[in-house]
Parts: sequence; structure tokens; C-alpha cells
Amino acid sequence: MVSSPEKVAMENINSPGHVVRVDKRKYEAMKTALLAVIPNTEPGLTVAELKQQLLPLLPEDLFPGGDKAGWWLKGVQLDLEAKAIIVRENTKPLRLHLKGGS
Repeated sequence: MVSSPEKVAMENINSPGHVVRVDKRKYEAMKTALLAVIPNTEPGLTVAELKQQLLPLLPEDLFPGGDKAGWWLKGVQLDLEAKAIIVRENTKPLRLHLKGGS
């Protein structure tokens, strides 16, 4: 019998109170990579810049060739915003940095 992957709750700043359960290994891998590259201070980086920098940090077995990395990046970004770990600047394109930076 194959066991199902362990899940973790992921929030969305745009949908308060809405939680989805996602694969814990993929979530943790993306979160670790994102937090490794996101700057501490304004103006932060765009989502495209973050993706470019974090792709090499992702485990190939979870994200072969970067597959689905964009979806996971957006999901983890919104979750970390909901948890007030990262913040977005009111810019176009959107720029992100860790909370507490200036």
C-alpha cells in the first residue's frame, strides 16, 4: 500500500480564512529557496527575478526542470504574505522583500 504524501496548510493573503492542503516536501523546498533569495530590504525583487534566482536551489526530484515552480512560488509567496513574513511593495511589477526591511 502506497502512503499519501504528508500535507501542510497553505494560506492566501487574497482569500483570508481559505486554506488549502498541499504537499509538504514541495512547500518546504520552495519556502526554503524563496527565503534564501528574497532580500531583507526595499525595493525587493520582482517575482520573475525571485524565480530566476531560486530555480537552481530547488531539488530536481521535486521540480524536474523547474516544472510547476511558478505555481509553487506564487502559492508560497501568498502564504508567506498571509503570515506576515514577506511584504509586497505597491509597484508594477510587484516587488517583494522580507517584513521588517526598510
